[in-house]
Amino acid sequence: MACVASAAASFTVGHAEAQTSRPGATVRGDLPSASEADAGYTSPYDLRFASAQVLLDAGFDRAPWNDPGGESDMPFAVWEKAHVGDRDAAWGPPARQYPAPRLPLTDAAYLRERVIAVAARHLGLGYQHHHVPSWPPPAGWPWRTVAAGANGRGLDCSNFTSFVFNYALGIKLPTAVGQQAWDLDLQGPGGAGCLRAAHVPIHGFEALGADLQPADLVFIRNRSGQVGHVVMWLGSVGQSPDGDPLVIDCTQSLHRDAGGVLIPRGVQLRPFRRTSWYWRRFSHAHRVIGAETQVCSAPRPSSEGGG
Repeated sequence: MACVASAAASFTVGHAEAQTSRPGATVRGDLPSASEADAGYTSPYDLRFASAQVLLDAGFDRAPWNDPGGESDMPFAVWEKAHVGDRDAAWGPPARQYPAPRLPLTDAAYLRERVIAVAARHLGLGYQHHHVPSWPPPAGWPWRTVAAGANGRGLDCSNFTSFVFNYALGIKLPTAVGQQAWDLDLQGPGGAGCLRAAHVPIHGFEALGADLQPADLVFIRNRSGQVGHVVMWLGSVGQSPDGDPLVIDCTQSLHRDAGGVLIPRGVQLRPFRRTSWYWRRFSHAHRVIGAETQVCSAPRPSSEGGG
C-alpha cells in the first residue's frame, strides 16, 4: 500500500506546495489493515494540508524514526524474551521516547499539520490493546480480546494519540486514557523540561469549528460517565463531502461515513456529528500545540495503559 505522500496531488497555496490526499487509499506500507474486508474500504473523506508533504515528513527518513522495529527502546524479540509470563505482557513493548525533532518550521499551524500527517500514516491499522503500532505479537502471545477477533498489530485510542505526538514532535503523552484526559503538565519534546497543555472551553456543537484547532484532543465519556475514549480533531485539514466535522481515532466502535457505509474499526477518519456518541458523550478537549503557558509543574510519572 502507498504512503500518504505517494497518493497525494499537488496544488499551490502562496509559495508553498500543499497536499491533498484521499486517505482511503493511503496506508503506511508496513502497517496492514485490520482485515481483508476492511482493506477494500474507500473513505469519502480527504485531508488537505497547507504545508508541503516533504516538510510534514521532515526527519522521518533518519534514525530512530525510520525503523519500525525501533518504536520501543528494546528490540521486539529481546523484549518478548524478557517479558514472557508478565502480567501486562499482552500490551507488548512500551513506546520509546522519541527525540525532539529538528524541524524546518516551528509555527503552530505547521506543527498541527505534522501531527495529523503522522496520524494519517496509520490509516487502516487495526484496534488492539498495544503500545506501539508495528509490534507483531508471536503466535500464542497473551491477548486482550477486541472486536477484531484475533491478535495482531494495532493500537487503542490513547496509545494511538500518544504515539502520534511522540513520533511527530517527541511529546510523549500518557498512554492511559484517564491520565491523558486530565494531566495538563507534560514532558517536553524529547522528554526534556515540561510543557502545559490547555483546557479548551467549548461553547456548543455549532461552535466546535471555532473553538477547536486541528490536532486538539477531544475526550469522550463511556456509559459509566468516565472518560474512556480520545479522538483527534481535524478541523480545516479534514475535508468532508457533506460538511460534517471530522476526527481521526482508533476505535472498535462502528460508525457510518457520509455515504452510509460502515467505517472499519481501527484507525480511520470519522464524522463528528451532532447525533453521534462522540458529541452525546463529549467530556472536554485539550490543546497541546499552541497553548499559552507561563508555568509548568514537573509532570507526574506517566502510567502505561490504554483506552
